[in-house]
Amino acid sequence: MQIENVVTRVVHGLLALAAAIIFLLSFLVVADVIGRGAFNSPVKGTPEIVSMSIVIICFLLAAYAVQSGAMLRTDVMISLFGRRGYAFGDLISGILGIVFFLLIVWGSFEPALHAWSSGEFEGEGALRVPVWPARFVVMFGSALVVAIYLGQAALAVLALMRPDDAPPPVSTTH
Repeated sequence: MQIENVVTRVVHGLLALAAAIIFLLSFLVVADVIGRGAFNSPVKGTPEIVSMSIVIICFLLAAYAVQSGAMLRTDVMISLFGRRGYAFGDLISGILGIVFFLLIVWGSFEPALHAWSSGEFEGEGALRVPVWPARFVVMFGSALVVAIYLGQAALAVLALMRPDDAPPPVSTTH
């Protein structure tokens, strides 16, 4: 099995996990609203759980956004330069994405370990939500995005080196 297929399966698994979290959060928020309005008793810890979940969801979905090509792109300028313009744009975006998400991985490593070892939590009182799951998801999701950007940058380099009349490389991720 190719590494690209493995990455695609992982990305789609993370997409399904994010969808499940969103689905479950909707029940929590509805229960909180009903509890607050009807019984003057909200579900304890809802703001903390929702805020942590939003971070987790974003980084679970980041790899899918990059792999599916849904990240922001300005085709107007790149299209003026033809096929090589697209390849060059993909290379530059890949390099910038690699640098950006590597910085996130690097900056998240120490806080994730600290959150794990110290038992860091969010919230006060009845419900305290651990911080380490969100910190490790940020680190893992960013590392996966780096891997995807590396693959896309490599394909862009191959496209730039290919003669104009050669067929484009085949990618199963799009």
